[in-house]
Amino acid sequence: MTVTEEAQLLTAPKAEDLAAVLLETERPPRPSALSASLTFGWRAVLKIKHVPEQLFDVTAFPIMMTLMFTYLFGGALAGSPGEYIQYLLPGITVTSVVMITMYTGVAVNTDIEKGVFDRFRTLPIWRPAPMVGYILGDLLRYVLASATIMVVGLLLGFRPGGGAVGVLLGVAVLVAFSFAFSWIWTTFGLLLRSEKSVMGVSMLVLFPLTFLSNVYVMPTTMPGWLQVFVNVNPVTKLVDAVRSLMAGGFDSGAMLWTLGYGVVFTVVFGAWTMRLYNRK
Repeated sequence: MTVTEEAQLLTAPKAEDLAAVLLETERPPRPSALSASLTFGWRAVLKIKHVPEQLFDVTAFPIMMTLMFTYLFGGALAGSPGEYIQYLLPGITVTSVVMITMYTGVAVNTDIEKGVFDRFRTLPIWRPAPMVGYILGDLLRYVLASATIMVVGLLLGFRPGGGAVGVLLGVAVLVAFSFAFSWIWTTFGLLLRSEKSVMGVSMLVLFPLTFLSNVYVMPTTMPGWLQVFVNVNPVTKLVDAVRSLMAGGFDSGAMLWTLGYGVVFTVVFGAWTMRLYNRK
């Protein structure tokens, strides 16, 4: 190769040649809202794959809660752990799943601190896709927690009157409600400044909701003034709906309350989340 030929190869291409190449290439289609949301949901699942310790809160924590409350309070409240587990298990399933919904807000806040959201906002995608993706990825965690508790409960003597169908329907209602409930934590994840703040505020909200409910004891055993709060508590209504399905029945009133709470959480906190996300 001569020096002249080498110089010709190193010469920058002409503008019209570049334009011809670029114009010939079709622009890739914009991803749909569903496709973008599922992609971000898969991103959340991959985090679990690379950091499997995240599964401790959906395996070890539910097992510990189930064993602890069954054997600590079973004899005192129902006469025996075997009797108490029939009442407790649907409620403890709800409690365990609802409490781990707060990690959605923690994940949002962590990504904000790392600057990942700056990249997300520049992508030509449906704007709510990253937020929806967080929650879709966490649905796997909710199902795993529910399955873990069911297995432990069956080993301890839990026998659902509704059979496998009733259990599946109860878990489906619980997962659907948890999807709506998670929008509260995405809002907190955007509002608060640190991961510790999100966890602290989340526990401050979750503890009254889960313990001041019908998960562990019948509301009729509580003082009248406390029953007022317990009877309108969304966790109480959710437990009633799940408990009735697993027992082979259908509590239409509790189901309507649960559906109503789910719609309100999705509309109010979903809209608030997107407002904060667009302005942050």
